Amino acid sequence: MADDLAPTDLVHLRRAIELSTLARNHGNHPFGAVLVTADGRVLEAENTVLTDRDVTAHAETNLVRLAWREVDATELAASTLYTSCEPCAMCAGAMFWAGIGRMVYALSGRGLIALAESEDGGRELDLPSREVFAHGVPVVAVSGPHLEDEAAEPHRGFW
Repeated sequence: MADDLAPTDLVHLRRAIELSTLARNHGNHPFGAVLVTADGRVLEAENTVLTDRDVTAHAETNLVRLAWREVDATELAASTLYTSCEPCAMCAGAMFWAGIGRMVYALSGRGLIALAESEDGGRELDLPSREVFAHGVPVVAVSGPHLEDEAAEPHRGFW
């Protein structure tokens, strides 16, 4: 499915996957995200849920917080957020409210569920990001899943 992505999209998506490995190496859940503005500015974030002791510190929400401080709101509409895994409903909502215009993800949420045993006694929220975005205006363009085998690697043996 990566055939419909530009080569630069694949570079940024692979960087998000690299960040997910770094997050794991730093003692957190293996998720990473990259925001690229229309003029090529790049911001990055990792998941910091465990080290920050903050259940909302997912890679995407960390990146949205950073982007909201550093990027003009009008630029966010023309920006793309690349993420190692399909965002949860909370992260999709944060991206929507930040006004980010496009999101590209690697591992699907259902792919993650298939890989992971929840440490919360089976707790899962199976609500695809496309479904969250479908209820909002303006529309957030979504592309994914892509590179699922690569994106799954940092999760193997973690959960």
